[in-house]
Amino acid sequence: MGRIHIVTDSTCDLTKQELLEHDVKVVPLSIQIEGKTYVDGEDIEPESFLELMKNAKELPKSSQPAPGKFKELYDELGKDGDQIISIHMTGSMSGTVDSARQAAELSKSDVTVVDSRYIAIGLAIQIREAIRLRDAGATVEEILSRLDEVRKNTRLFVVVDTLENLIKGGRIGKGTGMIGSLLNIKPIATLDDGSYTPVAKVRSHKQVVNFLFKQYEEDTKGKTVKAVGISHADGLMTLGNPLKQLIESTGFHHIETKFTSPIISTHTGPGAIGFIYFAE
Repeated sequence: MGRIHIVTDSTCDLTKQELLEHDVKVVPLSIQIEGKTYVDGEDIEPESFLELMKNAKELPKSSQPAPGKFKELYDELGKDGDQIISIHMTGSMSGTVDSARQAAELSKSDVTVVDSRYIAIGLAIQIREAIRLRDAGATVEEILSRLDEVRKNTRLFVVVDTLENLIKGGRIGKGTGMIGSLLNIKPIATLDDGSYTPVAKVRSHKQVVNFLFKQYEEDTKGKTVKAVGISHADGLMTLGNPLKQLIESTGFHHIETKFTSPIISTHTGPGAIGFIYFAE
């Protein structure tokens, strides 16, 4: 029986050390700013990207990897009969998973492509579960079945601090966005079904933190919390840290915080956070 290889994309919020240690292969997305193209995670980092985005005249554009990039990797990994599980960011925010699927059809290797329906640490949670099961000797079918369960028991909330990027990216109407900006409204959305779905509007950082913490308490009551994460675009001081303190007050202290990838920051703008938890 051959090995099982795990492939993902550059929005996964796993550290380079973690990817290397567990032999997870990454096919990066790219981002264009002011006519220049950067490879995500290779020649642009999250912190410096925010500064570039702030000074850019137009909203940066992200691009999914071409199917050929995936095919090349799949052909190499599966040449001796090994199997491949390719787990990616939600298809509602990027064509990355579609590129992977096209490549899987073209490749002679045994590839299963998974739409995680999440981003950032939400995607990382599924990759880590796949790593754990692979290393324990599970089959591809067993890993896929478990990932379905993990997905059902994960929640991800997105909170933006400014509506500017959502307006420019066409995710909310210009008129609605302008009024929202004037009123200093901070929309809270979920990614539960893989797409950006607004669930509340509040007007202060404190109200955001209280809403998210209340939701966390309701959703995890009577369950075992397996993972909590805060992915942010320089949003720790205003939202991430106060929320982290409240979670820690419940007795859960393993909260992961990550500066999220430029691909995600382009959609959310500066000051945003993604709040992710997995409990069952």
